[in-house]
Amino acid sequence: MNDRELVSYLRRCNSEDNHAYADVAHRFGADALLDSHLPMLDQIDLLAREWQAMDPADKRYAGLTYALRVIAEAYLQHPS
Repeated sequence: MNDRELVSYLRRCNSEDNHAYADVAHRFGADALLDSHLPMLDQIDLLAREWQAMDPADKRYAGLTYALRVIAEAYLQHPS
């Protein structure tokens, strides 16, 4: 899987997690989401969107690519 496919995969996983949280909130109320990892998912998606728009010549590109690969690997090892 190349980097673009990996980041797209990561964004799909985040989207699926967000939909699951929305279902929980709808069924049990917003208090059920206290202490959830929704803020972390939002930050990961923000980084993924920034990566997609980033010029590969940007000095942050390699580090962000590595970080997103590590996060995507976690999703691949522990699918929901």
